[in-house]
Amino acid sequence: MVKSSQVHVAVGVIENTDGSLYISRRAEHLHQGGKWEFPGGKVEAGESVYAALCRELLEECQITVLNAVPFTIIQHDYADKQVVLDVWRVTAFSGTIGQAEGQLWRWVPRHELGAYPFPTANQAIIELLLRA
Repeated sequence: MVKSSQVHVAVGVIENTDGSLYISRRAEHLHQGGKWEFPGGKVEAGESVYAALCRELLEECQITVLNAVPFTIIQHDYADKQVVLDVWRVTAFSGTIGQAEGQLWRWVPRHELGAYPFPTANQAIIELLLRA
């Protein structure tokens, strides 16, 4: 159960056919600005996590999710907010991936994820991906 003081975020781990993962860089003015992240966004009131994931990835990455499976849930306390990251592996999508919000983005081989600065809450995702 997500508390009202927490931000519930649907996160998509998108892998392409060569095994690289899609990441984008947060805008400088945002919380954890300038760091890299897996795409996603806030789950709205009354919205399922899967619906939020599909909506966010369409808005942000210009893709339609055809299939996704739950991967992990991470709770993390930052000094200024608490986040619950509901992480899904996107196993199929349609469309040409891009970045509708103007952020830098790239496909990164799994073993190179450590070379990019991610928010602290994302470190558990990276650790799980490196073990997978």
